Amino acid sequence: DDSGEIHSSPAGRESQLNARNYRIRAEDRLGDGSLKQKCRDNFAAIELVRLLDSQGRAASDEEKQILVKYVGWGGIPQVFASPFSTEWKAEGERLKVMLTSEEYAAARASTLNAHYTSATVISAIYNAVERIGFTHGRVLEPALGIGNFFGLIPGEMSARSRLTGVEIDPLTAKIARQLYPDADIRAQGFETAAL
Repeated sequence: DDSGEIHSSPAGRESQLNARNYRIRAEDRLGDGSLKQKCRDNFAAIELVRLLDSQGRAASDEEKQILVKYVGWGGIPQVFASPFSTEWKAEGERLKVMLTSEEYAAARASTLNAHYTSATVISAIYNAVERIGFTHGRVLEPALGIGNFFGLIPGEMSARSRLTGVEIDPLTAKIARQLYPDADIRAQGFETAAL
């Protein structure tokens, strides 16, 4: 059944959709920190997703707390400046080593449009859609990033909704898949997505 409704299990208990997805909490402090701290958080998330891929396993709850701090490169374009400024030289060189040439090109291109929506704005949007009557159903995030809209979806709405996210940057999509394993995460441009 693909209706998005809660289903009864054989034991009579109701199963919930998205039960394995990460729930963003206030203590995650999304978007906090200096640009250098955000860069270090990005590096930590990249290293962790590489480790998880190499081990073929899903992130633990503690590891998801590291992944959720990934903010992309839209707010830190100076890490791609060429030649590197003295202030960002070490970070720029480290990033070039961490990423494949394709990932580096995609990350560099994302500096123009990879800007993450704040938790305050996301919560206001969910309050608005609830006020107009949406309680559950299909939820599409066409520019997913790492999935903050999925991490902040109200609990009852999440438990009864099918989540689909589309993210053009392949590395960012890998992080989103680790955070939201019960969602349908597609690593492609939205314009090519068959939904």
